[in-house]
Amino acid sequence: MKLIEKRVVLHFPGFEPLDGVAHRARYERSARQSAAVWGYSIETGPVDEGSDPVSFDVGTERVAAPEAGTGSPGWQTKSHIHMVDHDILVRKLRAGNTLSQIIAGFRSCAEIMFEGGMRGYFRHAWRFGLFFLFPFLLTALAIVLTAQIAIMPYGLGFSPWHMLWSGPLALCFFIFAFLPFSERFHTLHLFADWKMAVGLGRMDRTDFNDWLEDRATAVRKALEEEADEYVISSHSMGSSVAAHVIGILLEREPEIFKGKRVVFATLGSAILQCALMSSATLLRARVGLIARCPEISWLDVQCLTDSINFYKVPVVAVSGHADAPQAKMILIRVKQMLTREHYRKIRKDQLRVHRQYVLGPDLQAPFDFTLLTAGPMPASVFADPDKKRMPG
Repeated sequence: MKLIEKRVVLHFPGFEPLDGVAHRARYERSARQSAAVWGYSIETGPVDEGSDPVSFDVGTERVAAPEAGTGSPGWQTKSHIHMVDHDILVRKLRAGNTLSQIIAGFRSCAEIMFEGGMRGYFRHAWRFGLFFLFPFLLTALAIVLTAQIAIMPYGLGFSPWHMLWSGPLALCFFIFAFLPFSERFHTLHLFADWKMAVGLGRMDRTDFNDWLEDRATAVRKALEEEADEYVISSHSMGSSVAAHVIGILLEREPEIFKGKRVVFATLGSAILQCALMSSATLLRARVGLIARCPEISWLDVQCLTDSINFYKVPVVAVSGHADAPQAKMILIRVKQMLTREHYRKIRKDQLRVHRQYVLGPDLQAPFDFTLLTAGPMPASVFADPDKKRMPG
């Protein structure tokens, strides 16, 4: 198998309040962990001056070392990584006061229900359905309790004038008790996440559509770089963004990937978070374009202990393309990547477990994000659980 010497990576991060520079810093930390675990050297370069999206070089290598009379082969790989983050959209969706964010969040919840999204979640991945409902049920319960506190004097038979103190008390409960408690579960952030899901499903927001077109132009330029392999990786909500962007390019130029080795790796993908909405016809069509592109090998990395993904669900078929080549499912276990103590600390934090796809490992495991994007082996080796992740 020919090792990769030059790679271009286009990574679409998930829905997090991090810009490209912050994502690069996380990548550097995770890469150092991977290098220590697998025994290779890595150097993460600075951000390319003036780059948009943020891009940087990553160099990995291992010097040949004779072992017991046999040669352990050395190698050197250079990857140029582009962080196609959507922090600008995250910040826009998180703008406004708390009340406006709550109202907009419940509006998104109603829209997803009306368009059959929730029904699809529970049909294909019931745990994802619970993930959808949780922040709205939690907030609805808090609103009911707030109202109960406000009308408590009336219920006890007191004069309505007593609501002059119960009303402010109720407001204090919501602002100073519930809101800080709810932030443990990132409730308002999840409200914004569902607003983005609606936007990427309906494609009815001019600001979203213009931004996607702009990112498609930037990605098109990155694809002009010469490389042995092109890896388009995406995490969580970033998978829907990636599907739109790559779909736009295929609509414009059906032969854009001709002659290239391309791997599309969706990690804990949330494509169906948006695609199961009845209005998401454009997203589903773009999923079909990607699946039918002969140059693209689609790897869909899923995890049993991650409730925020569609475990064992064939994303291409469920998007309406049962006759197209299906994404290769790669089933991983977070507990195989971390020490027992580390896994015990994070296993109850579902958002933290969900981030592990792109974080560094404690142990050598069948999946490693740094090796996928900067290692010497072609990214396609992750499609076969029996193949080695490192040359040797």
